[in-house]
Amino acid sequence: MQTKNVMNSLILISHPLCPFVQRAAIVLLEKQVPFERINVNLRDKPAWFLELSPSGKVPLLQVRRPDGTTVVLFESMAICEYLLETQPGPSLYPDDALLRAMNRAWIELSTTTLGDAWAFLNAKDAQAANAWAISLEKKLAQYERVLEHGPFFNGDRFGMVDVAMAPVFRYFDVLQPASWAPLLTRYPRIDAWRRAILSRPSVIAAVTPDYSRLLRAHFKEAIKST
Repeated sequence: MQTKNVMNSLILISHPLCPFVQRAAIVLLEKQVPFERINVNLRDKPAWFLELSPSGKVPLLQVRRPDGTTVVLFESMAICEYLLETQPGPSLYPDDALLRAMNRAWIELSTTTLGDAWAFLNAKDAQAANAWAISLEKKLAQYERVLEHGPFFNGDRFGMVDVAMAPVFRYFDVLQPASWAPLLTRYPRIDAWRRAILSRPSVIAAVTPDYSRLLRAHFKEAIKST
């Protein structure tokens, strides 16, 4: 595998549209640590990537030790937890142990929320889309219930629940905004939370400038293939 800068100790192996890559990228940007990003073609996975990734998925984080050896981490939350534990700067979790555990539980829910949003956008017919929309709304209603002070999940402090939900809210802005509008009207706290997250510099920079175009092109191609 060729890299542009062999001095980088952290290399994020990614795909431009992967929502889980965004989580790792946001944490890296929040921590303000230098890293290199290498995108792979997931439709034609190179041999070097398959050797590194046990699941054949992104993200991967290649970590170079001081002695020059490297270790590859996989799974987005494992990567994020490693970065939080090893990199300088403020934590993205509350200081209180109980609140940290609660945050991790909501992060778990964010993963299924992301899955529902993706399934809704990929639904093959109106019946399937409606079923996934109902499931998604039930989860968003749970977040609406616990959001109180804002602008972020933990109030003024941007944290890992916000990181985990950022890819979901990015879909809201890029794809079918008219479909989301009635939902966001019913959940004003979710809408305010979404706006705060998407205006965060680390969230903006977590994707390439052509992300919206690439995502729309992806869905147009998917529709043509059905």
